[in-house]
Amino acid sequence: MFLACAVMGDKAPGASGHRARLRERLFAGGDTALLDHELVEYLLALAIPRRDTKALAKQLIARFGGIGALLDANPAALRAEGLSEGTIGALKIAEATALRLLETKIEGRPILSSWDALGDYLQAAMAHSNVEEVRILFLNAKNMLIANEAMWRGSVDEASVHVREVIARAIALGATALIIVHNHPSGDPTPSQQDIRLTRDLIDAGRHMKIAIHDHIIVGAQGRNSLKALGLI
Repeated sequence: MFLACAVMGDKAPGASGHRARLRERLFAGGDTALLDHELVEYLLALAIPRRDTKALAKQLIARFGGIGALLDANPAALRAEGLSEGTIGALKIAEATALRLLETKIEGRPILSSWDALGDYLQAAMAHSNVEEVRILFLNAKNMLIANEAMWRGSVDEASVHVREVIARAIALGATALIIVHNHPSGDPTPSQQDIRLTRDLIDAGRHMKIAIHDHIIVGAQGRNSLKALGLI
């Protein structure tokens, strides 16, 4: 059904010329050739083939605060905007595909030698969420990724509880190092005192179990910060 809509979208009366031009620009110029609303416009056209989707694309980007936040929006929020299941599916498959592509750039190679690719993946995966989430990247002795797990959602204030959870999981996985990652829904990636305390508590606990804490990365819509790079650990 989705493929059928995609084919029909380019043949829709009054839309084929415009969509063909968007497609030609995309083919010729790559990922930077189209503006954010044009990318969403073309994506929506695959699910809504007989409608001009430019106005809807601009409306959705404005409503959610950007293309990243739009693609990251949960289905319930998208339904509240009156979008059909097919249209929501088109947006979510685009998000999943983008994240999968970024994941391939860090798979099968030492994390510390793929730092920029890791940061890009984390930014895309977490920066636009409106709920605080803490993930732990568990690494083996060669700094290869063993597991990328969401450990908890919400505040990092209960640091002592979280430290026990993280260390216990690292031992269970046989991890020798880890990287903490979490997002600030406010968009500002500046570390809080709770962030710093949690990191230092983990370093102390990990030292006794011979588990290294390489870094704590904080992502937000305004960018990302590394506690190590900032000299805070």
